[in-house]
Amino acid sequence: MAGIRLPPEESEVSQQQQSRAAGDLVSDDERSVAADSWSIKSDYGSTLDDDQRHADAAEALSSANFRASSDYNSDKEEPDAEGVSSMLGHQSYWDSAYADELANFREHGHAGEVWFGADVMDVVASWTKSLCIDISQGHFPNHVDDNKSEPVEDSNKYLSHWTVLDIGTGNGLLLQELAKQGFSDLTGVDYSEGAINLAQNLANRDGFSNIKFLVDDVLETKLERQFQLVMDKGTLDAIGLHPDGPLKRIMYWNSVSKLVAPGGLLVITSCNNTKDELMQEVLNLNQRRIDVHQEPVTSKDHEESRDLPFRYLNHVRTYPTFMFGGAEGSRVATVAFIRN
Repeated sequence: MAGIRLPPEESEVSQQQQSRAAGDLVSDDERSVAADSWSIKSDYGSTLDDDQRHADAAEALSSANFRASSDYNSDKEEPDAEGVSSMLGHQSYWDSAYADELANFREHGHAGEVWFGADVMDVVASWTKSLCIDISQGHFPNHVDDNKSEPVEDSNKYLSHWTVLDIGTGNGLLLQELAKQGFSDLTGVDYSEGAINLAQNLANRDGFSNIKFLVDDVLETKLERQFQLVMDKGTLDAIGLHPDGPLKRIMYWNSVSKLVAPGGLLVITSCNNTKDELMQEVLNLNQRRIDVHQEPVTSKDHEESRDLPFRYLNHVRTYPTFMFGGAEGSRVATVAFIRN
């Protein structure tokens, strides 16, 4: 959110949660609570403390279990603990948020929020560049150094053929970072027209008018082409926060499997899924494809011979980690899958 709002008292938040009805319409006050609970800001026009936002985001998102839509009942006596977070799964929330950010850009020139922070965005862009160069050179690495990859002479020649799609592009700043890394064929899509207007304005202002932006819903995409590199930074997270999150996540995977060209990459950055959880989603997608053919898998070789959409390739290893319950984890995960 671009505007600055004072946080409501706890009693006010409770009253807002109790009075919220199921549906897509949410109030500005509710959007403020949801944004303050979930988003991780950067210094792009933000006046709130980054460390506190990381803590708030971890707390808010840790409670999201992606329950079935039947579990969300506005007649419950107790307020739904996941109600605030689930608003971020509705398009109405993002339309309002980007309307605010677009107005803030026009008035103050602010670019808006960088989801997960500028540092994470820089890591994602540079790590993805290194991964794509390695693949272009015929290497399929088990590890890519996140920060200290050796410079490659004339690296742009390796990146020029990579067609890039950023789904849920928001303000489009990730695409700008990828352009700085040497990618040139860049497209960003978002189902919020306000986001696309903001992204286009920012790209034109910052000298990246070659980046294409389109209004498109990844769950019902109208795109008729495939891309060598598909980026997702927070979109799967938001989709999972919809009351129908489990169904919409299946729609997501079915859609992106059509958007990634054979041999291409899907790079997902998430603060609501671990690496292992994202890998499990890919295994679930592959299993659904097997079930459609109604042929049991009898051996590893037989399974690998099938036309399964994705397999794990690599992940970022340098994000800060913490220990919880005896297990080590990170607030952000970036994982690359290759399209078979």
